[in-house]
Amino acid sequence: MDQSKRDAFARDGAVLIEGFLDAGQMAMCRAAFDWNVANPGPSAVTVFPGTGSEHHNDNANPRAAERLKALVRSIPFADLFADLWGSEHVWYFAEEVFLKKGGVGGRTPWHQDTSYLPWDGDHWANAWISFEAVPKANSLEIVRGSHRGVLHDGTDFKDPDDPTRPLHGPASQLPRLPDIEAERKADPNAYDVISWAHQPGDMVVLHPGSLHGGAPVDANFPDRHTLVLRFFGDNALFRSLPTKTKSRYPPQGMLFHKELAHLADGEPFRAPIFEQLR
Repeated sequence: MDQSKRDAFARDGAVLIEGFLDAGQMAMCRAAFDWNVANPGPSAVTVFPGTGSEHHNDNANPRAAERLKALVRSIPFADLFADLWGSEHVWYFAEEVFLKKGGVGGRTPWHQDTSYLPWDGDHWANAWISFEAVPKANSLEIVRGSHRGVLHDGTDFKDPDDPTRPLHGPASQLPRLPDIEAERKADPNAYDVISWAHQPGDMVVLHPGSLHGGAPVDANFPDRHTLVLRFFGDNALFRSLPTKTKSRYPPQGMLFHKELAHLADGEPFRAPIFEQLR
């Protein structure tokens, strides 16, 4: 890997890895995506149902776990992320799927995954794999360097007209999300936002502590099928979520809370449920 990619990920919190997946590997990823959509897990949800922002989302489907572990073992993700981070070891966390279709899937609100999951450290990455050629206007957007900034409260994804409606609430003492889109409309240079047009086989890789949001589909780009695979390395630490929260999430976050119950703040993020790839 070119050193500029390593530097960009560390500095900016996101990078485009071009041509990582060949046609056969993309077909394997698409088969896993399609199976997951057809066999949703307990976390599957229609986000903003009945509105122009409606879209499908699923997280860490236990029915798909063994299928996805086999997938990530069969593709050299471990070598990629070991190189990107400078980590000796690499683990697979879980998947997330997004389906926006028919030109009516609005923006995914700006957020940080670390508002929902107990993650700290440098060695985290979400690999965004989209199966269409995605124009820049419809791509994932990231606030450059925000993975090294403030951890905000999350959005609760309940009100498309209020993308900053708090997940945890004021008792958590996490600052409320800024209304990034409103501020960008008032001043297009209010945030240093990065995004890329990309082709099938490319991956947008971001640190999950980055402020990020998915651009909408529209009449010119009506469908986006995206599989997100999440990985972590040696410098991945446990950081508990707020105990004073209206979200009803436990300190271990929205996923795998029983499997993570043994961890304390600052300890290495490790549990047997996560597949060690390297």
